[in-house]
Amino acid sequence: MNKHEAIFATHSSVVTIHGDDAFDADGNPVQYNEAVVQAYINANAYKAKRAAEYPSIIDQLDLLYHGGMDSWKTAIQAVKDKYPKG
Repeated sequence: MNKHEAIFATHSSVVTIHGDDAFDADGNPVQYNEAVVQAYINANAYKAKRAAEYPSIIDQLDLLYHGGMDSWKTAIQAVKDKYPKG
């Protein structure tokens, strides 16, 4: 999760961002709340960490084929447990 994604997610009027400056559809500057943006980043950091550690789709399919659903669930759950939500 990067800062721009967090700004878009937390401030619906923002349609464009240049550097740290946000703008609405008419090009007017939009003041965004840094604390809200950082809180959103912190609360969603687990998503990027999980994505980086999940096995590739190819490896997941191979695990399903050779080890079955329980094997796949165990592998995925290990990552989910390592990086819990929020």
